[in-house]
Order: sequence, then structure tokens, then C-alpha cells
Amino acid sequence: MEVTVWAHDLAKSLLAESLPRRWAHSCGVRERARSLAPILGPDSALLEAAAVLHDVGYSPKLVKTGFHPLDGARFLRDAEHADERILQLVAHHSCALLEAEERGLRDVLAAEFDVEEAHLVDALVFCDMTTTPDGGHTDPDDRIAEIVSRYGPDSVVGRFIRRAEPEIQAACERVNRRLRQVGSPGV
Repeated sequence: MEVTVWAHDLAKSLLAESLPRRWAHSCGVRERARSLAPILGPDSALLEAAAVLHDVGYSPKLVKTGFHPLDGARFLRDAEHADERILQLVAHHSCALLEAEERGLRDVLAAEFDVEEAHLVDALVFCDMTTTPDGGHTDPDDRIAEIVSRYGPDSVVGRFIRRAEPEIQAACERVNRRLRQVGSPGV
């Protein structure tokens, strides 16, 4: 089975019914990933699979630590025996090491999962941080503001996302620069 079909079906089974808004976001992130094909070449399917799977750790069936990148990557590794590169992208999506640090899990995350190639890490940050919770398009500034508003500025997520903001902005700019180089519109 093609990796993108497998990833879509698995994410749908874990999110569509229990967390429909999270599923809509994941589908939007997947669509964003597809739009990056001109700059990803042979890694396009890998990014699309990781994009649709990036939030599976929110599934009530998978929550163990309460830190969705770690819970999702562990499930994909232990139960699904997923490709190592997908595990790395899910585990480290959208500056997850910074959030792991806020949660006291940085050493655990870093020990269990390596970080994928920088251009793919950037691409997944771009896809996640330019997609609304309902799967629509947005820009990184509005996405970060929405996250802070939803979780609160003093929450773990609110603190982490503000710390991650410079790297999120830089990753999105690197992706936009690559898109412009091939004549594709960025965000």
C-alpha cells in the first residue's frame, strides 16, 4: 500500500470521529504538504504522510504522556512499525523539542527520536503553521496568535509557542524562499 494512503487511512481512523476538528486540521496540513511537491521531489510522499499523521498523538486511544508528538511517534513506531523518517517528523514537528522542554520531556524525546533532515523539518513546520484548526490557510503570525489565544499565554503550549515563534517564522521563510525559487507562490 502506498505510504500516503496508509497514513491517511490510519489518521482518519484515529481522529475523524473522536476529534473532527483535529482531523480537518490534519487534512489541511496534508494538502499544504502536497503543494510543496515542487521543492521536495522524491520526499513529497514522505512529507505528505507525516503531515496527515503529525497530530495522531491527540487521539484519545493513544494518549499516554499527554505530549502528542511523543505519544504519536511512539504509537507509529511500536504498533505500526512506520518508516523511521515519518517517526522523526511526527516526533519533532513544529519545534516539539521546545515544548518537550516545557513539559520536562526533552531528554526523553531526543533520546528516542532523531531529528529528520532540516528541509523536511522546515516543510512540516510550514505546513502546520500555515493551516488553521479547521484546515484552512493562514499565515504563521495568525496561527501563533490563534494557538496562544486557544491555550492561554501562561499555559505550557502558550509559553512554548512564543519561544518557538522565531524558529517557526524562520522555517516558513526558508520554505517560502524555496517556493519562490521554483516560481510557486508562498504564504
